[in-house]
Amino acid sequence: MSQLIASDYKRLIIGMGATGLSCARFLSAETIAFDMWDTRSELKTQQDIRNEFVDAELILGELDGKRLSEYDELIVSPGIAIAEPAIQQAAKSGTRIRGDVDLFAEYVNRNNQDETHYKPVIAITGSNGKSTVTTLVGEILKAQGKQPAVCGNIGLPVLDVLIDEDKYDCYVVELSSFQLETTHHLAADVACVLNISEDHMDRYNNMMAYHQAKHRIFQGCRAIVVNRDDALTQPLVSDAMPSFSFGLESSDSVQGRKHQFALRQQGGQEYIGFEEQLLLSTSQMKIKGRHNALNAMAAMALIASLKSSDFKIQPADMVTAVSEFGGLPHRCAWVAEVNGINYYNDSKGTNVGSTLAAIDGLGSAAKNIILIAGGVGKDQDFEPLNDSCEQFVKQLVLFGRDCELIATACKTQAENIEQAESLRQALNLANEKASAGDIVLFSPACASFDQFDNYMQRGLVFEQLVAELQEGA
Repeated sequence: MSQLIASDYKRLIIGMGATGLSCARFLSAETIAFDMWDTRSELKTQQDIRNEFVDAELILGELDGKRLSEYDELIVSPGIAIAEPAIQQAAKSGTRIRGDVDLFAEYVNRNNQDETHYKPVIAITGSNGKSTVTTLVGEILKAQGKQPAVCGNIGLPVLDVLIDEDKYDCYVVELSSFQLETTHHLAADVACVLNISEDHMDRYNNMMAYHQAKHRIFQGCRAIVVNRDDALTQPLVSDAMPSFSFGLESSDSVQGRKHQFALRQQGGQEYIGFEEQLLLSTSQMKIKGRHNALNAMAAMALIASLKSSDFKIQPADMVTAVSEFGGLPHRCAWVAEVNGINYYNDSKGTNVGSTLAAIDGLGSAAKNIILIAGGVGKDQDFEPLNDSCEQFVKQLVLFGRDCELIATACKTQAENIEQAESLRQALNLANEKASAGDIVLFSPACASFDQFDNYMQRGLVFEQLVAELQEGA
């Protein structure tokens, strides 16, 4: 690795989970001094951390604004809000606040000044679908012989890939709003906000603050991808900014379709189209639903936007990888068919927007969805569920801490709402209401922390419960 410019700054990493540890390892590799702080009073791994970073001090417990102000730079993990009073006290004293993605951007932008070793950065955020799109971008690039680092909020910390940077020729980065809060100049080759719907209202004061955090992804970018169906994804940039777009409908004019991906109808079939080309029938895709067609178009648009001559990939050359992509676990994933009823696991549906996408993606005129939802609502407004349920949902089965809030919001569905104490009971109720040809969709629209460790455990429990139904069928 090339050296970052050293300084006499006092640096402090706040939060010693996976992101904080990746920051520590990166700074160690760059021979840059730092200290560490975790807000927990005790860590199971604290001795291992001290042994690995012998020259760094590890501080535990509640943040102290006065002590934080003694540092020139705080590198804050995304799980810790920079609105914390102690962090704000340090910021007001002149301490710089940043995150791991900001360090990543500084390093990559410096290295990319050498055009002979240029590595494009594809940056992706959104309320829903970002992991699917990020993964699919990586799969398309791999199919074209590239070595992408698929990293960020998707699981692999961005700084970890820099330690092994020779393995990669580009970076596909999924970013959460939390990560973007501490990112100041990403300068991605192409950036996209896939969609924006209400989420994390327990962390943000209002939708404007959440929207602004998402749009930090566009700072210094060289091209953009826009969702034509969601005006909130359109950044305030110059008209000269290179731009591709995706959406359900296409422009009526040939000129208007320039750089557009859209769904097109021909011969009774629905196709993903690019400009005047029909690329792929959606019936050939393994991932189902219109929301996944949008995800596929977003991935293709991101790659088509790249300007580097080494990454000029035509949309027609992406079709095979798109059609073969099987999707990600817990994201509207088909689980089983039992007695003619299809069961889908969308445990990753942790907000209303995600659940709406799943309902609209699987919904039909038959109104044959039995929706299981509930959990920790994160101060969301559940009223948008009402109209979608009225159109597509036959029965709504609710469980978890905030199930009453969902029931109240879905007021026109009152006669078709059942409440359960547990996921097991909820699935049993759903199964009682379902008949052959129906879909049981588990898409909670909520976080999982009232009854489960995370959405993954919640999804695995659902799949195990469906397996028990199969055994008893």
